[in-house]
Amino acid sequence: MAGVWLLLSLFFFLGSAEAGKLLVIPSDGSHWLGMKHFVEELGRRGNQVVVVVPEASLSMGPSQNTTTLTYPVNYTKAELEASLAGQINTILSIDISTDLAKFQAFIISMDVLQRFIVRSAEGLLFNEDLMKKLQDYSFDAILTDPFEPVGVIVGEYLSIPAIYMQVNLPCGVDTLASKCPNPASYVPQRSTHFTDQMNLWQRCVNLVRTLMQPMACRSMHTYADEIASRVLQRKTSIVEIMSRAALWFMRSDFAFEFPRPLMPNMVMIGGMSTKKPKPLSQVSSHNYMCM
Repeated sequence: MAGVWLLLSLFFFLGSAEAGKLLVIPSDGSHWLGMKHFVEELGRRGNQVVVVVPEASLSMGPSQNTTTLTYPVNYTKAELEASLAGQINTILSIDISTDLAKFQAFIISMDVLQRFIVRSAEGLLFNEDLMKKLQDYSFDAILTDPFEPVGVIVGEYLSIPAIYMQVNLPCGVDTLASKCPNPASYVPQRSTHFTDQMNLWQRCVNLVRTLMQPMACRSMHTYADEIASRVLQRKTSIVEIMSRAALWFMRSDFAFEFPRPLMPNMVMIGGMSTKKPKPLSQVSSHNYMCM
């Protein structure tokens, strides 16, 4: 059902009567693996899908029924893997035994993520030939995962409708950018490990975390905001750009989350698998009895 909603929504932007042109700028790792089969299906159905990826990545590369464009970056795949492993170890080694420790872990994780998510931004955004080529395509829309904000900036630069497909980000940028209500009395902040039934102390901690969301997002996107301002030649921020999103595809499911408000252009599409499932093996009644 989630896949049907996703495809219908994308067809709405690409045009239902004729094939459309879709620019795809994914994020690396599981972010791309969860998006890949939808992108390939759109290409199979006759849409012109152009996927832009860095030359060195963990998992991204050519995909079926799409055109892949690459851009150079100043690191190798081995260096990327080593850097990611070090950053993950840093986050996992942080003490979260108390509420104060959890808050300190949150601040440290913002700093770690900031360095990771902008590593390839300049390689694409300041590649004049490739950016000119993307302009010449005259895309109908861009589909991107805002975990790495390069796609957010490209969509604004090209002035095309932006469709964001994301997993929840630590600073709650989806809530801030969309102006979505976020009542701190019953919507627990991410990484607090609270539930929707908090005691008075937990509600106070959750309120403080909620009030600090804008500061956390500014901290997390400091470098990205600077790059966006240089590319667009005006003072701006990632949160401001994302506030103009046409659609949000939220890779989460109410079955696994506490109830919270959503804006009309937000669609829960569930936790998408990273690959197509294989058919179940056939088990005969004889085999079952032998077990």
